[in-house]
Amino acid sequence: MKAEDTLEQLDMILANRRQANSSSSYTARLYAAGIPGMTAKIDEEADEVIEAANSDDDGHLVSEVADLWFHCMVLLQSRGIASEAIVAELAKRMGVSGLDEKAARTC
Repeated sequence: MKAEDTLEQLDMILANRRQANSSSSYTARLYAAGIPGMTAKIDEEADEVIEAANSDDDGHLVSEVADLWFHCMVLLQSRGIASEAIVAELAKRMGVSGLDEKAARTC
């Protein structure tokens, strides 16, 4: 499965889980926790990525980054933002100096 297909499919699943019962769905529990709960979880996952990056276990690092991406996607979906918006933003930055791109940001 291509990465875009995986992200699109995950977007649909996450959208559907917004309506799920929080007692039967981890993702629904994240939505019920609101932005503060979601961002706390993202903070926790980011710390785990840093820990994994400082180890020699690449599989662990991949797993932790997947967790971080998942929780970021839940946050995006809670705001009605599809992963395609992030992919489009990254595509827009291709071939542009990171320093120039950051200097040109308005936010």
